[in-house]
Amino acid sequence: MDPQRLNSGGSLFLTRPTIAHHLRDAAERRWRSDEVFAAAADGSLKVRIGARYPLSQAAQAHRDLEGRRTTGKVVLVP
Repeated sequence: MDPQRLNSGGSLFLTRPTIAHHLRDAAERRWRSDEVFAAAADGSLKVRIGARYPLSQAAQAHRDLEGRRTTGKVVLVP
């Protein structure tokens, strides 16, 4: 998107938040990541793995991602 398109809309602005805007410190990052990993471990978080590639095919995995030929998560297997 061209940010200049916002000029004609009046008082609009564009932001690009990062994870640092949402987490206070390392303790909070640890707490929240522990919750995510616990949910994955107990099965309450469903992660759809759409493709697996051997590490030797990492370049192809990137091409497929860039070409929008994947769905779900893409896993590189060492």
